Amino acid sequence: MFSPHTSLPDFLAVRDGQLHVDGVPVSQLAARAGTTPFYVYSRTAIGARIAALRAALPPAIHLHYAIKANPMPALVSAIAPQVDGFDVASAGELLTALNAGMAAESVSFAGPGKTAAELRQAVAAGVRVHVESRREIALLAELQQSLGVGARVALRINPDFALKGAGMRMGGGARPFGIDAEAAPEALAQIGAAGLQFEGFHLFAGSQNLKSDAIIAAQQATLALIEQLAEAAPAPVRHCNLGGGFGIAYFPGETALDLAPIADNLAQLSERAARTLPQAQLVLELGRYLVGEAGVYVCRVLDRKTSRGTTYLVTDGGLHQHLAASGNFGQVIRKNYPVRIATRMASYAPTEEVSIVGPLCTPLDILADKMTLPVAAPDDLVAVLQSGAYGASASPQAFLGHPPVRELLL
Repeated sequence: MFSPHTSLPDFLAVRDGQLHVDGVPVSQLAARAGTTPFYVYSRTAIGARIAALRAALPPAIHLHYAIKANPMPALVSAIAPQVDGFDVASAGELLTALNAGMAAESVSFAGPGKTAAELRQAVAAGVRVHVESRREIALLAELQQSLGVGARVALRINPDFALKGAGMRMGGGARPFGIDAEAAPEALAQIGAAGLQFEGFHLFAGSQNLKSDAIIAAQQATLALIEQLAEAAPAPVRHCNLGGGFGIAYFPGETALDLAPIADNLAQLSERAARTLPQAQLVLELGRYLVGEAGVYVCRVLDRKTSRGTTYLVTDGGLHQHLAASGNFGQVIRKNYPVRIATRMASYAPTEEVSIVGPLCTPLDILADKMTLPVAAPDDLVAVLQSGAYGASASPQAFLGHPPVRELLL
């Protein structure tokens, strides 16, 4: 028998055979959006996740939101008072962060390809720049002189280790991110000679990890490397971005990340850093973990067809708006996101094996591949859960000229 309640987060519920988001029927949300497809995000769910994380972590740990996970301006503004800072990766995200009311001193700007114009904006705004090359150091020295404003910097390090089991590895081996750990002393000397305002270090070993032991090992190695490099730093270390990597469970068989051992480890690292780096703040940079479970992507069934024994539901949504759900955003082997027929959620609904595809002229445009779901028809609504991160902004929305997706924040 179909179970519509399986693995639904608290902000979702089933009433009268229909999915409700924060108490609002999905059909009513579609009317509110004015069209389909759309994303809907829950302030309540995001706030609950941040509060639970705060309760688990030691008070000394500072929490930053990585805007790249979901840069919707209203959502960023809602998160601003609940976190200690923002991490941005472009001039556009920088403006979003500052417009949301985050203090400039609590904003960090990372990314391997910052333009001279972006660096100029960052220095003028007074945010911390995570420098990732010798070129950036030289440009910042020139900008500091021309603007008459001190350039605040941290050095992003490409460590000689990676976050084991990460969905994407951002450190270890040859990487475009940061400066290799062995070359860091020379870069630190250049920062000192240029008179830049050195504040600390940034390491990000990987993302989307559900193994607490791997995250703990990466955090321990990160602090040890920072302690080592601090000896060559031109000023006391005041900022230590330990990265993030906290994952969420998307697929069958995955288990939610166990925070307890990570929190215990961070408590020990905080006590250690208080001795070895007494002026430093330890920062966690999290994006997906804060917002990923708090979003739903909703699209409408346009057609129902059968081809050589396979039943297809063709919808108005697809990879152009939700690349990750199609399996084309870093998945090695495609797996189905949790999908529901949002307007046929009754437990007695008859089921079938069905594939849900989008309107694009490519076989990659798949939202669900051979899933057992309630029998649906044109005009039914399909909901893709776990869609709060790397959705609208991480998808090729201009592909084939379809309209941009709408976003709602409840």
